[in-house]
Amino acid sequence: MITRLSTLFLRTLREDPADAEVPSHKLLVRAGYIRRVAPGVYSWLPLGWKTLKKIEAIVREEMDRIGAQELSFPALLPREPYETTNRWEEYGDALFRLKDRKKADYLLGPTHEELFTLTVKDLYSSYKDFPVILYQIQTKYRDEERPRAGILRGREFIMKDSYSFNMNDEGLAESYSLHRQAYQRIFDRLGVNYAICQATSGAMGGSASEEFLAISPTGEDTFVSSTDGSFAANVEAVVTQPGTPRPIEGQPEPKVYDTPGASTMESMLEWMQRDGIEVDGRPAELSDTLKCLIVKVAQPGKEPELTGILIPGDREADMKRLEASLEPATVELASDEDFAKNPFLTKGFVGPRALAENGVRILADPRVVEGTAWITGADEKDRHVVGLVCGRDFQPDGSIEAAEIKEGDPAPDGKGTLTLERGIEIGHIFQLGRKYTTAFDVQILDENGKRTIPTMGSYGIGVSRLLAVLAEQRHDERGLNWPVEVAPYPVHVVVANKDPEAGAAAERFVAELDAQGVDVLFDDRPKVSPGVKFKDAELLGMPYTVVFGRRYADGVIELRERGADTRDVPAEDLVEEILSALRPAAQS
Repeated sequence: MITRLSTLFLRTLREDPADAEVPSHKLLVRAGYIRRVAPGVYSWLPLGWKTLKKIEAIVREEMDRIGAQELSFPALLPREPYETTNRWEEYGDALFRLKDRKKADYLLGPTHEELFTLTVKDLYSSYKDFPVILYQIQTKYRDEERPRAGILRGREFIMKDSYSFNMNDEGLAESYSLHRQAYQRIFDRLGVNYAICQATSGAMGGSASEEFLAISPTGEDTFVSSTDGSFAANVEAVVTQPGTPRPIEGQPEPKVYDTPGASTMESMLEWMQRDGIEVDGRPAELSDTLKCLIVKVAQPGKEPELTGILIPGDREADMKRLEASLEPATVELASDEDFAKNPFLTKGFVGPRALAENGVRILADPRVVEGTAWITGADEKDRHVVGLVCGRDFQPDGSIEAAEIKEGDPAPDGKGTLTLERGIEIGHIFQLGRKYTTAFDVQILDENGKRTIPTMGSYGIGVSRLLAVLAEQRHDERGLNWPVEVAPYPVHVVVANKDPEAGAAAERFVAELDAQGVDVLFDDRPKVSPGVKFKDAELLGMPYTVVFGRRYADGVIELRERGADTRDVPAEDLVEEILSALRPAAQS
């Protein structure tokens, strides 16, 4: 197919959009691939839509390859199935809810576990029907509080979600493995630089869970990998090595100190150094102190409750880890008003004893174990207590992963230390188990004629997000740089010569490529300068640009490979040169 720039629905921009923060957002808007409609909502313009469809095609090929079958559910869904699984409440404000003219409740689907499960229940009844893998590529909706980064974090996005149904856990493990391999093939074909990380399941539920993260400094997710390469995980899934219990007997009683003005960790460190506070015969450090973070935790459909979170003083709280540990509950920091309503909370000097005495639940970092002694707030203004022993002076109600992970922390498997990187989530696979099939009472007759509840897996890929990821990972200061397999056009032809013969030769060349089945973007604009054409070619990011320029009279055509070298090619060899360059992508 030949597309002429003189008629293509396209306007490139020289300036970045005012609201753009990351390279993909800037370049996709400037290059005319997407256009903003509302916060977190974008139109797909012809170049963007063509690229998106090519990404979808790769996803479909690899899903079909593992025996998955495609279908499509509506995006507008009734409330009742989500009530059955409690997700009408669990999703909280992230769910788009609406009413029809009869006042019935509906939602715009964020995921479709409920619909897939109900459909299998309606149509299948025997073990002979299993296993089955179903998938769709469809628009999803989530009411992001702060949509940002263009199509990387929007309110409307395109996702591939698939679901496996097996009669037993061994079958689930096989379906999970098939998806894992398919995802690796998809991302490898796209040329994405990614890591596979252990992850939490969140509101999806289930057990085993892995996340595919595209490595990018602009990513919102932090993941860790061990120095020996044996471990990688999203920070939310990192399990802290627990502290070593110590005997309580023989430990000194806690001692309260006046600490005027020591309401921050920095001022506490100054006080400890100034007053010569010691722990086990050595100068006290911030790792010997205990922060008491006060938050409000709201279980779905219930009122928020105050909760104390204890973490070592040399660590900041990681709200993502904290929220993941408490899902499906929501979490927010206690406000000044909350402190005013609860006079036992002395801001800057909160300790675990007052929390316990007033019935506030206490969750502690895994390093806080029986017999460990801490320096913490004494529940009075300008006072701290030294030597508060866990299991004697206070008792946590449970453990929680809420402290930040630091570079150099020991790996959870005990092999090496951790390094931190940023990434963008592009895929997530879950072994859901029987959460949804149990909720909907899906009962299938097994080989022995007994009723059995099948087990499920859930597997998602952010299809529209992948387009932005490729833009993030493959751009340069001049523009986009698409891989051949998903570029809207693998070849961009530019006429940079006013000689009518050069224009006629370019017409013949694009016709030959078209006859060979190659999509061509032809810049035939007669009144546009060569400089503008070259800038547009670099911005649009097609893999190969063919320039009919000054040297055409000598029988030489310029072939530019985006992000690589430029070379001169004899005119008579040009078609074969292009076909040869495109063959590796066609064969992959």
